[in-house]
Amino acid sequence: MNIPFLSLQDVTAKYKDEIHDAVLRVVDSGWYLQGKENEQFEKHYAEYIGTKHCIGCANGLDALIWIFRAYIELGVMKPGDEVIVPANTYIATILAITENNLVPVLVEPRVDTLQIDDSLIEERITERTKAICIVHLYGRLACTQHILNLCDKYGLKLIEDNAQAHGCAYVAPQSPDQPTPSPSLKGRELKTGSIGSAAGHSFYPGKNLGALGDGGAVTTDDDELATAIRALANYGSQRKYVFKYAGRNSRLDEIQAAVLDVKLRYLDEDVKKRQQVADYYYEHICNPLITLPDRLPHEQNAYHLFPILVASPKSSPEGNDLESNRDRLHDYLEANGVGSVIHYPIAPHEQECYVNESWNTPKLSLPITERLANEELSIPMSPCLTIEQAEYVVNLLNAFK
Repeated sequence: MNIPFLSLQDVTAKYKDEIHDAVLRVVDSGWYLQGKENEQFEKHYAEYIGTKHCIGCANGLDALIWIFRAYIELGVMKPGDEVIVPANTYIATILAITENNLVPVLVEPRVDTLQIDDSLIEERITERTKAICIVHLYGRLACTQHILNLCDKYGLKLIEDNAQAHGCAYVAPQSPDQPTPSPSLKGRELKTGSIGSAAGHSFYPGKNLGALGDGGAVTTDDDELATAIRALANYGSQRKYVFKYAGRNSRLDEIQAAVLDVKLRYLDEDVKKRQQVADYYYEHICNPLITLPDRLPHEQNAYHLFPILVASPKSSPEGNDLESNRDRLHDYLEANGVGSVIHYPIAPHEQECYVNESWNTPKLSLPITERLANEELSIPMSPCLTIEQAEYVVNLLNAFK
């Protein structure tokens, strides 16, 4: 059996006719940027997420960059301010911070959740801290009540990197003495992307909500922030030939907006299919070399990816390093027709581009982050994966020695 890690061709084929109609509609319209397709998708996505505003942009990295840049332009932040961020995130989250001359403060994750360890955050807050940036990595909810409490206590912005968690949600506490993003939301389900002050979204083709190319968006309830971001992503212009900011060209094109609007209609259905595959994995993977992250309630995991941790071997009696079990498992699956991907083999603080940064000098020691980089392996996960295929994957995993 041949099971790719993710077949974008199969995913796209599910909506083939509607996508073809949407693309043809744009082609025939003669209007290819900042038109009705963008307006419609932004409206629908804001409604889905549960925010007042959605601003389309070129990609997920830009979405995060514009959030921080807008806060600087509005005087909420300034270069040199600090942003707390999980140390094990994809580098784009860190890039958005450093692009704006802000200082990333890397906090270790928990091994059982793969998300930022909220018990370590408060000790890293200083007078220069202006925001906590949580990352719903792998499609797993990263927000906790403690993080919300810290933002409330210290007056910090909560920024969400929602690049991987379209369709994931947080249920606001019902207790009257617990703060929530809004008192009127107690007990309600909040989609990731509507929990904090603003959120960046990626529509890279492999995402749960993926375009046929690059694309991104910012969601927020903040009118002033939304206005600034929309201008910044359009050369800094709020009206034609008038430039309030020195911005850049970062726009979602009409074809991508039209395609995304089609796929948005099926997002919840597709997430449920991912959850069914995940249920099978959780209930049947049984190998002492393999550890699964904590199982979350379905609403808290959109299963963009299904990560497993593969225990590293100890050194040989001679003191030599042995071949990584994770790498052996990757090759073993590949030899048996199953695709898998390592996310992410080099942690951000160990990347060459950051080795000489003041916040990483001397080089940070982040043993949990480094362990995850050495042990993480993502196995097949998609709305097109069948239980029969999942069974084949599980049988291989359980037979691995």
